[in-house]
Amino acid sequence: MITVENLHKEFGPKKAVNGISFSVKKGEILGFLGPNGAGKSTTMRMITGFIPPTSGRVTVGGHDIAENPIPAKKLIGYLPESAPCYSDMTVHGFLSFAAEVRGLHGTVREDAIRRVVGQCFLEAVLHQSVDTLSKGYRHRTCLAQSIIHDPEVLILDEPTDGLDPNQKHEIRQLLKRFGKDKAIIFSTHILEEVDAVCDRAIIIDRGRVVASGTPTELRGGHARLDEFFRSVTVSDTARRAD
Repeated sequence: MITVENLHKEFGPKKAVNGISFSVKKGEILGFLGPNGAGKSTTMRMITGFIPPTSGRVTVGGHDIAENPIPAKKLIGYLPESAPCYSDMTVHGFLSFAAEVRGLHGTVREDAIRRVVGQCFLEAVLHQSVDTLSKGYRHRTCLAQSIIHDPEVLILDEPTDGLDPNQKHEIRQLLKRFGKDKAIIFSTHILEEVDAVCDRAIIIDRGRVVASGTPTELRGGHARLDEFFRSVTVSDTARRAD
């Protein structure tokens, strides 16, 4: 469903992404891990067509994201890092706008809004202005817009960021349900989420894939996944020393 081939992204002299390749099939949840500055968000932006790669290729549902972007993007639901909302809209108004952008109108639009409001637990704030929402509710509103058209592919950049433990659990359960018939990539710094949700995970560091496998395979002889993570990535202190 998603194929990433030898992806590179350079910002001037900096190589943010340096030859990343992987694939995600329908019915699979891929955890996308790495320290801050490893290239996770940049890679996800290239997969969605938000920014172009310097070189390499991304296909979504068989469509090249650079050469044939519209049919590829129709398949994608995207939750970016620090996802923006229109703060002067109500939650319902924002979701209605997002649905119309996705080509949903009339009763189909309202049905879609009711579905995502239930899935993301937004009933209590549906008619509240976005600028009055807590960080958790704002993040869930942004998650709701990413799934309002029931996409086949989900690209989620830290979907549980800002949520309390109960909300994190609810979103993890939602992702597991989605993972039965969608291709999902989600990034996280919470390594327990990999065990809780992911079929497979890759770890990137300095723009390169440094490990790939199931949570059990990645853990290997380590008692905890965070121990393995530290063994294959470079700390912020070491980065600053370079």
